[in-house]
Amino acid sequence: MTPNWMILKKEKDKQKKFFLRAKIISLIRNFFCRENFLEVETPSLVRLPGMEPHLDPVKVNFSILGGKREAYLTTSPEYAMKKILAAGFSRIFQICKSFRGGEAMDDLHNPEFTILEWYRTNADYKDIMDDAEKLITFIGVNLQNKKRLTFPKKIKNLKIKYQGKIIDLTPPWPKLTIRDAFSKYAGIDLDKVLERNKIVRVAKDKGYVISKNDSFDDIFFKIFLSEIEPHLGQEKPTILYDWPVQMAALSRQKKTDPRYAERFEIYIGGLELGNAFSELIDSGEQRRRLVSERNLRKELGKEIYDIDEDFLEALREMPPSGGIAMGVDRIAMLFADAKSIDEVMFFTAKQIL
Repeated sequence: MTPNWMILKKEKDKQKKFFLRAKIISLIRNFFCRENFLEVETPSLVRLPGMEPHLDPVKVNFSILGGKREAYLTTSPEYAMKKILAAGFSRIFQICKSFRGGEAMDDLHNPEFTILEWYRTNADYKDIMDDAEKLITFIGVNLQNKKRLTFPKKIKNLKIKYQGKIIDLTPPWPKLTIRDAFSKYAGIDLDKVLERNKIVRVAKDKGYVISKNDSFDDIFFKIFLSEIEPHLGQEKPTILYDWPVQMAALSRQKKTDPRYAERFEIYIGGLELGNAFSELIDSGEQRRRLVSERNLRKELGKEIYDIDEDFLEALREMPPSGGIAMGVDRIAMLFADAKSIDEVMFFTAKQIL
């Protein structure tokens, strides 16, 4: 494989996407500074990683004076940032590297990637929806308006081209519940299949191959990725919200319907750009979820970890909050009209590992 630096040296036109990426990161910082968010830094190296069953933290063994230590590179700065909220900071954001093993190295994934996370107290996922819409449209307006930094109150006719499609970023963005998406695109009443044995029957009737080891999540995503995701964000960004509580992760249940959680994802041009929550601050419920996730990791034959007791203690001091993680590389792909993450990263794992 030809190293990327050689390609960029020969094909100068491809360098433009890296200047665009740098501009996007600068605009992100401008946006959050104007919105009175504090930029924070948290460790990449931790003793206890997240417990998500389908994420594989990268283990690091290293020597220190007096012995050896074992640690992990963070899959997300979420735990640490929530501890900062618990300390009394109300609006925080971070742009940093995160690491995930066990994933494909393809057009959308790289084991080392750049993540943007922000959190605000006394807020919920609807406030974060507004933040995300404002951020992406702010970036779009200022990439098109190259004369001076603009903070428009009202945006009209903001369109970009991505992979042959014209996408209208003009607010407001369409919002769709996951329940309505399953009904509209897959013809499934999600309320009636929120247990594994029920979704198995529906999936098999549709012709999906289901193994005895497939969990509810596995079956859900077979249907979702095949029948629903291809329709999302094609003409305008789509905010897909209120996910099944089985997929709540670190989000809180809906008070009006505890079968679902206050979680949303953003799709633009076929790219999943962000995953957001009304944050769970019930430390007892969070402990139960972490234990359940650890048990599932064990069933899947994956490494298991101790529970981060300091994180649970911080949740007891954390006010109601909303937060989100967005992929900076994918934001760059969107505005650079890049098909592959390779086009907006100087060095990818495929090239160097």
